[in-house]
Amino acid sequence: MSYAGIKEFLNQFLIDHGISSDFSTLISLSLLLIIHLILGGIIFWVTRKLILQVAHSIAEKTKSQFDDLLTQNKFPKRVSYLVPLFYFHSVIPNLFESNEVIYGAIENIVEAATVVIFIALIRSLLNTIRDYLKLLPAFKDKPIDSYIQVVMIFLWFIGIILILSILTGKDVVSFLTTIGALSAVLLFVFKDSILGFVASVQITINDTVRIGDWITMKNSDADGDVVSISLSTVQVQNFDKTITSIPTYKLVSDSFVNWRGMSESEGRRIKRSLLIKVGSIRFLSPTEVKELEKIEKINRYIKDLKEEIERYNDALEADTTIPVNGRNMTNLGVFRNYTEAYLKKHPKINQNMTVMCRQLAPSPQGIPIEIYAFISDKEWVHYEHISADIFDHLLAVTRYFHLECFEYTLNPPAYKA
Repeated sequence: MSYAGIKEFLNQFLIDHGISSDFSTLISLSLLLIIHLILGGIIFWVTRKLILQVAHSIAEKTKSQFDDLLTQNKFPKRVSYLVPLFYFHSVIPNLFESNEVIYGAIENIVEAATVVIFIALIRSLLNTIRDYLKLLPAFKDKPIDSYIQVVMIFLWFIGIILILSILTGKDVVSFLTTIGALSAVLLFVFKDSILGFVASVQITINDTVRIGDWITMKNSDADGDVVSISLSTVQVQNFDKTITSIPTYKLVSDSFVNWRGMSESEGRRIKRSLLIKVGSIRFLSPTEVKELEKIEKINRYIKDLKEEIERYNDALEADTTIPVNGRNMTNLGVFRNYTEAYLKKHPKINQNMTVMCRQLAPSPQGIPIEIYAFISDKEWVHYEHISADIFDHLLAVTRYFHLECFEYTLNPPAYKA
């Protein structure tokens, strides 16, 4: 029996049971529609089970991770939607072929749904490609999400135009003409996306930021590792485990610090100062010089310097009973030399990089003695421990050089001449 024959049989059966012809047509169409919806649901359930089972079995048997990622991104599940959709497309509109309005509306809805399903399929495929590329070392730190989002924006743009064209019955060109007239509004609405896309391209080409880089952007309260780079935002996981989202274009327009150079170098820099009280700086007496000669790290330095000073003073015939005449050792000068010698012997300091102890300009808090060196262990916790040990030692040895570190007090002692 043909499809038209089935409808006629149902109509006649309902009329024979006392139902008017108008109502019998409506009821028969409703019954057929419900039957087809149930059949479509069964077809969807069966095909989804089969497709998912086949996809999982293939993914388990193959060594490639690509098919596993396809399953994770629901590509097989979305393929299963096509079978009942094609079934509805071929069957349901025939129910209403006598009514052109309903026939056209249902056909348009099915075609629009087909466009949405195809866009979802492409999105799943693109997400799979993104996840697969992230597994490769060459693409692990690249902002792939940004490019996927750009493709999806254009894809949805085209999809929405096609859907509107299908539902309204107008051609695509008329929609493009209307959108051209609204281009200023669209540019305003998608401003951040456009700026983000341009910024993502610049970031990738110039290799400004990678996923995993430690960056500091004070204006945005960001100080931590970059965990994702998308079209609109860059997410930074701060060291307190909070997440800061920064508009992508800000990485081009604003200044920030990228610590990648330090991470890729052979050491992490120490640039920190001890503040020495000015009143504790003085010349060393011969007894004190002799006592400092016992320090192994500067024993040779003190002996050589003492001989040099003696030769200089003898040549100058200086009256050394007063220290201001001629040359004399200062406790701060010897301490600086000891600090540099200590750093050059330290096993955690990279001796292939700059190692220096320098004296900076006097300040209201005293004389800054700055340590400038590079610790070979760049891991943050280890770096802090090593640098703390170095300064613990230097603070402890200042008294051997008769020096004092600056400490702020509310009632400082009166200066004695």
